[in-house]
Amino acid sequence: MLKSLDAKLAEIKANPSSRAFILADAKDADMAFGVRAPGPRSYLSRRGERPARFSPEVWSRQEFGARNLPEFLDIIREVVQQGVVDIMLMSAYVNELLSIKEGLFRNSHVTPAARANDTTDVWAARHGCYTREPAQPFRSAAIDHIQCGQIECDRTTDDFPAANLGLYSVTFVNELEQDRETLLAFKEFREEAERKKFRYFLEIFDPNVDSGISAEKLGEFINDNILRILAGVPDAGRPAFLKIVYHGPKAMEELAQYDPNLVVGILGGSAGTTYDAFKLVHDAQKYGARVALFGRKINNAEHQLAFIEMLRLITDGKVSPEEAVRAYHGVLQAKGIKPYRPLEQDMVVTDQAMSYDGNASRRATAEIRNNPLAENKGNGHVASPAPKISELVTGQKHNGEVTWPKRENGAPDFDKMTSLQRNAYDEWRLKRIYG
Repeated sequence: MLKSLDAKLAEIKANPSSRAFILADAKDADMAFGVRAPGPRSYLSRRGERPARFSPEVWSRQEFGARNLPEFLDIIREVVQQGVVDIMLMSAYVNELLSIKEGLFRNSHVTPAARANDTTDVWAARHGCYTREPAQPFRSAAIDHIQCGQIECDRTTDDFPAANLGLYSVTFVNELEQDRETLLAFKEFREEAERKKFRYFLEIFDPNVDSGISAEKLGEFINDNILRILAGVPDAGRPAFLKIVYHGPKAMEELAQYDPNLVVGILGGSAGTTYDAFKLVHDAQKYGARVALFGRKINNAEHQLAFIEMLRLITDGKVSPEEAVRAYHGVLQAKGIKPYRPLEQDMVVTDQAMSYDGNASRRATAEIRNNPLAENKGNGHVASPAPKISELVTGQKHNGEVTWPKRENGAPDFDKMTSLQRNAYDEWRLKRIYG
C-alpha cells in the first residue's frame, strides 16, 4: 500500500505551493521517561482499562495515575486506524510488537518509524540528573533491530517486516569537543543507514545546557548548524525531512526558503494549552514548515483522536486555531469529558516563542472526517453523522434559528455579518458538527 508520507513528500518537492502537510504522532516516550511514558490514565482507548497489579494497602491505580503499556498500545492502534496521521513514531520495542508481531501497518497508509538514537538529554529518569549535563550521543537500537527485529536482517530484499524509517536526533551545545563527538556519531549513523537503505529524519534539539547564545539568536545558531552539516552530505545520505524547535516566523522562513529540497518540520515540545499546539502548527505551516511531530501535546490531550483531527483540519486550511480550540472543547463537552482548563484559559498562548501577532484568519468550514467521537459514551448507540461540508457552508435552517446574512448562492456572507451574527453562525456550525 502506498504510504501517505511518500505521496506527500513527492508532492511537496514537485509542487512548492502544495498544501500537503505531514503529521506525525510521537509515541516513543518510553525511550525517555520510563514508567510515566504512556501518559495519564484520564484518557484510554475504546477498549478501556487493561489489567494491572496494585496492592491496595500500598496504593491504588488511580493514585498511580499513568497508563500501562497495553493501554498505551491500544491508543496507538486507534490512532493508526483513525488514519489522520502520516507517521507513527515508536521505540524499537513497540515497533517490533506492533509492526512485526501484529502487522498493524501492513494495510495502512500510516508509516511506522522508530527512534534510532537516544542521546543523554532525553534520559529523563525520575530523580536522575542526566538531562542537566551536556547531551552526549548514544544509540540503544540498531538499524537492523528497527527494520526486522534482529541483529542482522535478510539483505536479499528491501522489504523489511518492521519500520524502515527512523528518527535520529542531535543536540548542539556550542562546545567544540562535545559537538564534534555528536557529529562523528551522526556521520557513523548516516553511513550505516545509507548502506542498509534505511531512511531517517533528523531532529535538532536546542542546547540542553547554557550555550552562551541568547534566545533571540538561537534560531540562527540552529539554522546555520543544520545547513553546515548537511552541506557535506550528498542526496543518498540526507534526511527525508527535519524536525526542529519553532523559533518564530523569521527563523522558519530563513531555513525553509534556503533549499526547496529541504523539507522542514517542527517538534511540539511540552504540553501547554490547546491553543499553544493549534497556533504552533498553524503558524509554523504559514511560515514554511511542512511537517509537525507532536508527542506530549497529543499524548497528554483529554481526547487524543479529537486533538489529532483538529490538527489535520488546521493544516488542511479548514478551520483556524481559534475555531479548533472551541470545537475541541465542544467535543469534550458532548462526551462528558472534563477539560484540563476552562475554554477561556485554554485559548491563551503560554509558549513565549508563540507570543506574536500571526493575524491570520480562515473562514472555511468542514466536517470531522472519520469522527471517532460520534459514538455516544457507554450506550452502544451511534449519534447522527456530522453534516456534509455543503450543509455547513450553505447555512440551511437549524431549528428555525438561522439569522445571519447569506449570499445569492446561500453561502454565509461573512463580510456583512456583525460580530453577534458571526458568533451565532459559529455556534450553529459547531453544534451541527459535534451535536
